[in-house]
Amino acid sequence: MRFRFVVLLLATGVITLAQNRHENSRRRDDLKKPLVIAGQGSFFVGGESKTLAAGGEVTINQMYVQYQISPDGERNVPVVMVHGCCLSSKTWETTPDGRMGWSEYFVRRNRAVYLADQASRARSGFDGSVINAVKAGAVPPAQLPNVLMASHQIAWTVFRFGPTFGTPFSDGQFPIDAVDELYKQMIPDLNSTLPSPNPTWKNMAALGVKLKGAVLIGHSESGFFPEQAALTDPTGIKGMISIEMPCTTMSAEQIAALAKIPTLVMFGDHLSDVQGGGPANWNASYEGCQNFVQRIKDAGGDADMMYLPKLGIKGNSHMLMQDRNNLDLADLLLAWIDKNVERKLSRLK
Repeated sequence: MRFRFVVLLLATGVITLAQNRHENSRRRDDLKKPLVIAGQGSFFVGGESKTLAAGGEVTINQMYVQYQISPDGERNVPVVMVHGCCLSSKTWETTPDGRMGWSEYFVRRNRAVYLADQASRARSGFDGSVINAVKAGAVPPAQLPNVLMASHQIAWTVFRFGPTFGTPFSDGQFPIDAVDELYKQMIPDLNSTLPSPNPTWKNMAALGVKLKGAVLIGHSESGFFPEQAALTDPTGIKGMISIEMPCTTMSAEQIAALAKIPTLVMFGDHLSDVQGGGPANWNASYEGCQNFVQRIKDAGGDADMMYLPKLGIKGNSHMLMQDRNNLDLADLLLAWIDKNVERKLSRLK
């Protein structure tokens, strides 16, 4: 009996491994096929008019959104991806070493994908009126807004490419040979021109409503934006995915509101293995987010902490959507969405 039981276990394991190999092979074959889309385009969300001191009006605080919809994309909940500090929606496109990014991969997995540039960044533009006022002498230079520009050295350590600048982790997943291409993606961050609360929160919530329901994905600086958007207006938010960020301390009332929406938090590797060179304390952020996830659970919510090393996935950087195993990580997110968002919505229909 024991012999037969062991044989059965071995046979089951072989079948599982064979199935996984078959699935991976099928996925690689699918990625070689032409990309087919049912629609693509762009639009703006939000924004308000501001009267200039010299006369006339300009629009500020709007959010640029580009999208692609797969032929079967209408069957699934749309996905909104928002970038982090000193970056744009380029984060989600082709990786620095030329591989497929999450935006295309999600479309190939039958999702409608919406990429947003935060207000004050990239194609969303920024409010330059204060800068012009300082130049004209109308306001003192002390009111000139700060422009945040992350150096290569800051990026290396904050993004956890290695313990010190120029020295990568031996098991690192980020394509270090192409790091110069990442540096080209980094642009001036003009969040200091924004009012409080950040208008991107309101814009993300409005986008969810416009799409009649969406899963919001935030990363780094925008990592907790899905939750902030949900506190602004939860109507169109069907799921929240927060990737590598500090979790803001929430009141019991706020936790109760967020507990109504499925939530996933994801962290990569080497959280305690970088020294200096930036503002991020990743281990503290992880611990704070563990507490946040537990509070959501205690309030009866559906929340998961996906810490990749605990899943046996090692070496991932802060830029895990660009890491060499980025499509494997995308599959984890897609599986979570299917289980925690799509199935829940199908039961409600």
